[in-house]
Amino acid sequence: MPQDLRDVAPRLLTEPPALPDGAPAGVLVPVLEGPEPSVFFTVRADSLRNHGGEISFPGGRAHPEDADLMATALRETQEELGLAPESVEIIGCLPFVHTRVTGFVVVPYVGLLSERPEFVPNPHEIAEVLEVPLAALLAAEEEREWEFDAERYQTYQYAHGAHTVWGATARIVKDLLDRLREEGWG
Repeated sequence: MPQDLRDVAPRLLTEPPALPDGAPAGVLVPVLEGPEPSVFFTVRADSLRNHGGEISFPGGRAHPEDADLMATALRETQEELGLAPESVEIIGCLPFVHTRVTGFVVVPYVGLLSERPEFVPNPHEIAEVLEVPLAALLAAEEEREWEFDAERYQTYQYAHGAHTVWGATARIVKDLLDRLREEGWG
């Protein structure tokens, strides 16, 4: 497995896309660099109105003061985890995903962390921070069928310990992993 995503980022990642209708949101896919890169997820507080208790990437809805959705992702990450924007090197973004239930159009920005951060989770938003090696995500990928509004969807999920990544977050993970596989990872 290559040790540096920078080597493959120009081929893997896209420019920010034009968005369809929906509530725009930006999330950060924080990747810790090293011989065995890992990804950080958040477990959202159960008390949150949208997606409470679910595993997600840090981020959220765009605010009028945000210059763009990358600024949204970095601002939200700082609010949720105490991670300063200057400690993240954004190397690109993945195609947007829709949240089927809440109608968000989410643009995921891949950001590299050169050292393990000391997160300070906001207890009103974040119950837990998970670190999952990319290799573990590659190994855990499982295709599932899901039903919503009387329609069936093929989707993916990723189990890690007592947690399962599913929904829009799993679709982001699947896209990233597929792109990494194309480059010979896993």
